[in-house]
Amino acid sequence: MKEEINSEFLRSVPREKAFYFFTSIGNYTGENAASLKEFMEKVNTVSMKSLEFHLSRGDFEKWVNDVLEDKKLAVDIERLQRSNLIGDSLRSQLFSAIARRYKELVAPPGSRK
Repeated sequence: MKEEINSEFLRSVPREKAFYFFTSIGNYTGENAASLKEFMEKVNTVSMKSLEFHLSRGDFEKWVNDVLEDKKLAVDIERLQRSNLIGDSLRSQLFSAIARRYKELVAPPGSRK
């Protein structure tokens, strides 16, 4: 059962449900992510302005919760939002939270806590 849930969190979603990175309303960066792995990778490369824009609006946790249906990661991201992080510390902590969750989900059965 747990493995089924993990694979559900790791799946790719249709492009229309992907996360589209913007720097402000109407200013698309050209980047999107349709899976947790892609999302993790994009967080390391998209502009800081885009990360700050989406985090301040609650977009990341909403997408993770509503589309990927990963409540645990959504709560972790919401905590970061409340910390009012900006700049490199925002990118670093957001990436770390996503990477931790990704590693947890791809860990072989039996090695999870």
